[in-house]
Amino acid sequence: MNDTATATQHEHEHGYITDKASYMRRLSRIEGQARGIARMVDEEQYCIDIVTQISALTSALKSVAVGLVDDHLKHCVADAVLLGGEEGQAKIKEASDAIARLVRS
Repeated sequence: MNDTATATQHEHEHGYITDKASYMRRLSRIEGQARGIARMVDEEQYCIDIVTQISALTSALKSVAVGLVDDHLKHCVADAVLLGGEEGQAKIKEASDAIARLVRS
C-alpha cells in the first residue's frame, strides 16, 4: 500500500467507531479468556477442558471479526462504492479478501 492510500485510510472515520467501546469490552473479555487458558495449562488441567475453552475463545474472536467486517461493509465499502471508480472496486476486493481469510481460519 502506498503512502497516499494509507493517509486516506487514516483520515476516514472507521465504521466501527460508533461501537468502539463495545468492541473494546469484548476484546478485554477475550484477553481474559486467553489468560484463563494459559492458567489452565499452567495448572495442568484436563486437556478437553482446555480445548473447550480454546473453542469458546475462537468463537468470540470470530464474532468480533464478523462484526468488524459488517461495519466495514456498511461504512467504508458503501462510501467507496458511492464515490465509484477504482477506490470502490478496491474496497470490494479488500472486503472479499478479508471474508475469505476469515472463512479459511
